[in-house]
Amino acid sequence: MKISYNWLKQFIKTDWTAEQTGELLTDLGLEVEGIDTFQSVKGGLEGIVVGEVLTCEQHANADKLKVTTVNIGEDTPVQIVCGAPNVAAGQKVPVATIGTTLYTPEGEAWTIKKGKIRGEESFGMICAEDELGLGQSHAGIMVLDADLKPGTAAAEIFEVENDQVFEIGLTPNRADAMSHYGTARDLKAGLLQKEIHAELITPSVSAFHVNNRASRVDVDIRNKDLAPRYCGVSISNIRVTESPKWLQNRLKAIGLTPKNNIVDATNYVLHELGQPLHAFDLNKISGQKVIVKTVEAGTKFTTLDGIERELHEDDLMICDAEKPMCIAGVLGGAHSGVTENTTNVFLESAYFNPVSIRKTAKRHGINTDASFRFERGIDPNFTEYALKRAALLIIELAGGEISSEIEDTYPNKIDDFQVRLSFENAKRLIGEEIPKDTIKRILMSLDIKINNVTETGLGLTIPAYRNDVQREADVIEEILRVYGYNNVKTTDKLNASISNSSRFEDHKLQNIIGNQLAAQGFFEIMANSLTTPDYIALSEQLQAEHNISMLNPLSNDLSVLRQSLLFSGLEAVSHNINRRRPNLKLFEFGKTYHQYGENREEFKHLSLFVTGSKASETWNTPAQKGDFFYLKGIISTILERLGLNRFRTVPGSSDIFSEGLKLELGKTKLVEFGVVKSKILKDFDINQEVLFADFNWDAIIDVAKHNKTRFTEIAKHPEVRRDFALLLNDDVTFESIYTLAKQTEKQLLKEINLFDVYQGKNLPEGKKSYAVSFILQDEQKTLTDKQIDKIMSKLQANFENKLGAELR
Repeated sequence: MKISYNWLKQFIKTDWTAEQTGELLTDLGLEVEGIDTFQSVKGGLEGIVVGEVLTCEQHANADKLKVTTVNIGEDTPVQIVCGAPNVAAGQKVPVATIGTTLYTPEGEAWTIKKGKIRGEESFGMICAEDELGLGQSHAGIMVLDADLKPGTAAAEIFEVENDQVFEIGLTPNRADAMSHYGTARDLKAGLLQKEIHAELITPSVSAFHVNNRASRVDVDIRNKDLAPRYCGVSISNIRVTESPKWLQNRLKAIGLTPKNNIVDATNYVLHELGQPLHAFDLNKISGQKVIVKTVEAGTKFTTLDGIERELHEDDLMICDAEKPMCIAGVLGGAHSGVTENTTNVFLESAYFNPVSIRKTAKRHGINTDASFRFERGIDPNFTEYALKRAALLIIELAGGEISSEIEDTYPNKIDDFQVRLSFENAKRLIGEEIPKDTIKRILMSLDIKINNVTETGLGLTIPAYRNDVQREADVIEEILRVYGYNNVKTTDKLNASISNSSRFEDHKLQNIIGNQLAAQGFFEIMANSLTTPDYIALSEQLQAEHNISMLNPLSNDLSVLRQSLLFSGLEAVSHNINRRRPNLKLFEFGKTYHQYGENREEFKHLSLFVTGSKASETWNTPAQKGDFFYLKGIISTILERLGLNRFRTVPGSSDIFSEGLKLELGKTKLVEFGVVKSKILKDFDINQEVLFADFNWDAIIDVAKHNKTRFTEIAKHPEVRRDFALLLNDDVTFESIYTLAKQTEKQLLKEINLFDVYQGKNLPEGKKSYAVSFILQDEQKTLTDKQIDKIMSKLQANFENKLGAELR
């Protein structure tokens, strides 16, 4: 939400800087995320002064140029070369002096410098209105009022507005602060807590009066639950034109584009008071009647944005005697809105059921300033006041007269909330005893009425516009935010309890592995669990019927819960690569969600992503690419850290990998990993290899809980190493050597390692050479040469007989 500081100071007078005010608003819970500068004219006309053209002569070397001398309020006139056809002696003109920065219509800056044009020196520039940002014309220079004094700053003449705009990250519960008036109301309470008494100034509507009753419109509310209050009034003989500059500047400052004086007036009041309004062309209302009702499902209706929509049976509509005119509280219709030919309007101000508006807006995918406020709940008792305020503003801007009484349908008044506050509960929740007088002063500054006072507490009436304050805890929160969280003293005593939990708790193991991955150069990501259903098409193993869909999705791209961590991770990979970060090592602990018939299940996973170089290049080491075996090593260290080292490797079965493997323990799949298929990467605009590992974290936790840690003494007797250089057929794997060696010697053979592979020159075709080391150790005594030779002979014989190996 954007709040203009100049606008805010119309409600509450303060000489504080924007930064000071922003800090107080943040302390009050209206978090100021940033403060931007707004200028009605870019650059603020700084360096532009009034000049008087003293002489104007034809340029000697150019037919279309003139050489002028201009008095700019200094001791000596300056010479300026000008190409405008309308420049003449005696004119008062805007002059950009040396060093002034001007801006193109595209926003590009350029600086006025001393120059020489066709041999004549020029010390500035006489400007056209488009060059100053004051209009669109470039037909000639601007000619100013003849009474202006040379040297006068142009900013004084054109009343350039400089403003500072707060970007407030408003929480959804604070519907009362969704306006400049609401923000000022909170600011007043905050200032009072600092002993600064500031008056809250509200626009007067005392001038409102009915001129005649010639344009009465009957209002018929058919759905009173959906429209608890509806107000309307007719205004006749208006003239639709461009809004004055002050109004345009107010709207531009908060990011709105001015339309015309009628629409701008309704938008102004919306952001001023927080009450949405809508102006109908009165001449287009059939039967001089407004009916608030729902219509038949499937009814076609074209909204202001030109889109034809199919209405739902629960959509509340504003209709005339023949047809729908507006989706209530959401968006107006294309055929009933104000145009340049409108002369009479019917102005609407209402309170609609927040749930109904929210469902309608979500159903049609529409988000407007009006729906944003209606669906959170506005002040039902502000409706008539806002209508009068807007009507008076329209008459001020567009002329006209009030031509009907206010039609105000409010059959069941929305009551204020009654809450009982206990001083003891306030002390307990806040953690500090706030003086009772301070509590009372804070509550009164928030328009909370104190009905009765006892030794133990207060009886309170909460205004209806504070629909987020209906419980005692809500009132205490209000007291605390105005009192100041920073003012609550911290205790010198720290209380803690020791939990008696298993070392295999999920969060403990997650922290262990997370720290290990971070130490290996990985960065943790936290992707959104909501995703697009389109990703289902990228893998045959994912089924659309297993999707869990959102009832009220924010968009189609966030409409289902994810079935895989792959795609949200690839989004992060793509995002980083597109920002020149191609070397990535990422991990995420997250859940997947699945619909199986009537049942819904969720599973926790750990995902790893590796792409680009695993280590950066240095002066003595080239960049090292993260490959399949690097990822396998990382996976092995994770499983070993959890005590899972008896897994077996089997070919992967997932269709997301071009090459993949699975690690299993018994029949339980622990992890599946591999190289992601290029056709999947292409959907994310990734043009480099990406490695992905998917850990079944739930299964790993379950297995780890049953894993027993065994401890043995460090052997006192030395180990012995022996090496074989084996000549083998190409199809013989190291795994077969490993398995056969373990079968041959189960007691004394501790380790087997492949440390060299050779194929090529000096070897027979179809052969390869493996250099394999064997570590032997007896934990009870020192091995003798005779024992060692016997074991090595058995190994050699088995390799020769069963694998066709030869010693080289």
